[in-house]
Amino acid sequence: MTMISSVLSGSLSGSRPGARQRAWSILSGLTLLALLCILGAGAIGSVSLSPSDLLSGLGDMLRGAPASLAATLLQLRLARALTAFVTGGALALAGVMMQALLRNPLADPYVLGVSGGAAVGALAAMLFFTAVWIIDIAAFAGAISVALLLFLLAYRDLRGGVTEGNASLLLLTGVIVASGCGALVTLMLSIAPDSRLRGMVFWLIGDLSGAQLRWLPFLVLVAASAFALRAARAVNVLALHADVAATLGIRAASLRQGLFLCAAMLTASAVSTAGSIGFVGLIVPHACRFALGSDHRLLLPSATLAGGIFLVLADTVARCALAPQQLPVGVITALIGVPVFLIQLHHIRRR
Repeated sequence: MTMISSVLSGSLSGSRPGARQRAWSILSGLTLLALLCILGAGAIGSVSLSPSDLLSGLGDMLRGAPASLAATLLQLRLARALTAFVTGGALALAGVMMQALLRNPLADPYVLGVSGGAAVGALAAMLFFTAVWIIDIAAFAGAISVALLLFLLAYRDLRGGVTEGNASLLLLTGVIVASGCGALVTLMLSIAPDSRLRGMVFWLIGDLSGAQLRWLPFLVLVAASAFALRAARAVNVLALHADVAATLGIRAASLRQGLFLCAAMLTASAVSTAGSIGFVGLIVPHACRFALGSDHRLLLPSATLAGGIFLVLADTVARCALAPQQLPVGVITALIGVPVFLIQLHHIRRR
């Protein structure tokens, strides 16, 4: 967090004092809201914790005291809430990066088929293996393999300018690769035994019930955030005036490649953790852009925090709506995302 704060300070150093104060106020408010949502997710469930139980459970966890019921419940719920936060933050940040790279407000983290590669790897591991760690590794490897394939196919476009023509070619390449991955997914679902079919379908929808708290997604998110904040000024130029970016001293080719690779790593990390959770990387960047403007120095960190908050809240609803039965969180994000996105499209048409 210290590294990101220092990078953010440098990124906002050229802004007016009022703009810097507004940015820090917004980010501080979002950070506080994120902490409250995570603590609230720890207290809410089929067995609710009162404020006193919540404080005693936190104290037991910090002291390493013998596990009480409150501490056990809190530990399980906080681990899931933190996993939801890092997954939502990664998807939202990847969405902002893809929209800036392709100069298309409808782009999302899954637009180039990276999630399809993760699905192929994960479902193949579920079909032939049972260990959770093998499924996670297979999903991450599948996503990275598709990302590298797309990078090689689109290397010339990334070295040049992402104009309307070659952006369409890049999108078309991603759609074709995603279609091939979808065919493999359908094949595996058709031959899967009934005992494994339910888990495979839940993974495709997006589910956090079996997700484990790991450090790798946090490391990927911190590294990608540091890159994005350091390059935020250049991203502003690239998103609005890509044809003159090079004349302003911006290394446009390296920036495009960095945005693509960071977005791919973020998507791979999120999908391998919780499956294909839709709409987070599409509606959260739009909502932040409508509310806060298009300055990526503020948009990138605010979208990351808002994406984490959104997925924590959605997962809390998924846990509690039909408790003790749990819903896939991807269903909740879709039910929220569809009307929100239609409202956003209505505002775009009015503008």
